[in-house]
Amino acid sequence: MNKLIRVIAALAFAAMLLPTLSAAQAMPVRPFHDGPVWDITFVKAKPGLGLNYMNFLATEWKTEQEALKKAGLILNYMVIATESHSPTDFDLMLMTQYKDLATMEANQDKAEAVTNQALNSNDQKMIQGYQERASWREILGDRLAREIILEPKK
Repeated sequence: MNKLIRVIAALAFAAMLLPTLSAAQAMPVRPFHDGPVWDITFVKAKPGLGLNYMNFLATEWKTEQEALKKAGLILNYMVIATESHSPTDFDLMLMTQYKDLATMEANQDKAEAVTNQALNSNDQKMIQGYQERASWREILGDRLAREIILEPKK
């Protein structure tokens, strides 16, 4: 009788584990996972004024991005030149890489403070700079994009 109870108990225990084991096997590991987030700005340089804008990017914009990177608020940044496919198409992409969306949003106030310190700037200087750059280029849009890492999440 004791043997029968032990066998029934063992079978009952195995029956309880069966759904857990089959659920673990049913969930395949995806061969990709979410990566960092990129903030991408699409820019059209105005005819004959692209050099002015590139000089700004190589000085003030780069200084700002380097300060944000040093402060750990961004991972990386880059400028990509492209062909315009129409008179209204962009020819530059300004890209800033963040660890994730939550980090980007949580650090907005810190990023503004770091930028103001790096450029020795204030709101009035920033407004003047925006107005000056508006004569050199047109911002055509901005997108947030998530990088997809083509390997399983570790």
